[in-house]
Amino acid sequence: MSKTSATMFVSLLAVAGMIWFLVSGDREISRSDMKLLPPVSSEVGDGLLLFCAASNRAAMESVRERYEAETGRKLEIQYGASQTLLSQIELTGVGDVFLPADDSFIRVAQDKSLIAETVPLATMRCGIAVPRGNPRGIDDLTDLFSADLRVVQANPEVAAVGRLTKEITTGLGLWDQLNSATDAYRTTVTDVANDLVIGAADAGIVYDAVLSTFPDLEFVAVPQLEQAVSTLVVGVIARSQQPTEALHFVRYLSAEDRGLEDYRQHGFLTLPGDVWAETPEIALYAGAMLRPAIEDTLVRFEQREGVRISRSYNGCGILVAQMKSGQQPDAYFACDTEFLQQVEDLFQPAVVVSRNELAILVQKGNPHNIASLHDLTKPGLRVGIGHEKQCAMGWVTQKTLEQSGLRTRIMENVTVQTPTGDMLVNQLRTGSLDAVVAYLSNAAGAGEFIDAVRIEGLTCSVATQPWAVARNSRYPRLTERLFRNICSADSQAIFTAEGFQWQLQVSGSENP
Repeated sequence: MSKTSATMFVSLLAVAGMIWFLVSGDREISRSDMKLLPPVSSEVGDGLLLFCAASNRAAMESVRERYEAETGRKLEIQYGASQTLLSQIELTGVGDVFLPADDSFIRVAQDKSLIAETVPLATMRCGIAVPRGNPRGIDDLTDLFSADLRVVQANPEVAAVGRLTKEITTGLGLWDQLNSATDAYRTTVTDVANDLVIGAADAGIVYDAVLSTFPDLEFVAVPQLEQAVSTLVVGVIARSQQPTEALHFVRYLSAEDRGLEDYRQHGFLTLPGDVWAETPEIALYAGAMLRPAIEDTLVRFEQREGVRISRSYNGCGILVAQMKSGQQPDAYFACDTEFLQQVEDLFQPAVVVSRNELAILVQKGNPHNIASLHDLTKPGLRVGIGHEKQCAMGWVTQKTLEQSGLRTRIMENVTVQTPTGDMLVNQLRTGSLDAVVAYLSNAAGAGEFIDAVRIEGLTCSVATQPWAVARNSRYPRLTERLFRNICSADSQAIFTAEGFQWQLQVSGSENP
């Protein structure tokens, strides 16, 4: 199906959906409810197709004007009720970006595998809209129960504000009274506001941000709806044919100095976002041993997002020294928690991702018959280990040797100390070393040349790898999405294949 044909099909579905809504409802629907979603232009071309909740229209139009002028890219927008938009995405499989009025619709879409990446944007509060000056003196939800008051709401079957209102008031035991007091249900929250403007109603339940473009109305916060707050989360549609372009717009929309500026000006309480950059660059510091486990994931992330990742793979001791001298990455993936703790004031709370186990690596066939750490004390044996001040592996090795009681004797045979396990493995393969103490992951993929001897009975022979995002990162949201990719099922499989043990418990669906 071509994009033009698909978008025409979307419009036909909107018509069909509204007809179903009109004939299946159990309340009388006034003529002003009989509004169809405006059809998507048949001249879509190469622009992005955004499904956007009607409550966001004023702010989104400001973003669209700015985005198209600044980037030269086109944006087509279908406005409507959140549930209607979600149904269109599910039935047609077209579109690039979805922005409902409440994150509950994003979670439903994720459960149906309709959404890939997500980014939180802002919050909106539910309350009562009244004509400016509040002539009826409404200051409590129960005031709406007056028989001579004309009350309108957005339909809870299709609109986020209606669904949330029903959920909250049902919990308070007030829904039946509110439902009885409601004279009409509208398709969207903006339809509710319009009824008040033209004098067709005295009060309606709306989001606070919606009233930014209705100067003749005012918002009344009532205690019963204090907890009725919707979080806006934008999602990239999983079947988008242009995900990189969609992510470009999502980054613009969620940028502190771009889209979020427009949202703040329209009364939304925005959540922290990234700084805008046409092609942002994340600085990532990672222990050298993690390179084979994450490099493919980083490459795929760069290609899909249209961004760059500046990698610094090295011994963690060296990376820590660089950070202490003033260099600041956006994220640090350490070989062991010990080295993150040395710079933890620079980072947000860390998450342990994986574990890696020390082992004795020997040449294929184990020509020196090494079976334990004690065998590394054999006279004349050439042993290599990590440098304790330059890498986590060296630090863990020293702890392990100390715990074994053999540190002094083994160190007499140590001829090489390096900042990375790969250096040790290379020297083992060339024959300049007889045995090395390194991670099991260092032996991954080298089974043709190397055998691994496990170190039994010493708990300190295991290193844990934590991930942390810098407190002053310019791109916390982008870095968060990178971490989600590192936590994906495909990434976990790579970690396991490279000799790591996966530790982090990740839920099946992505959290917004």
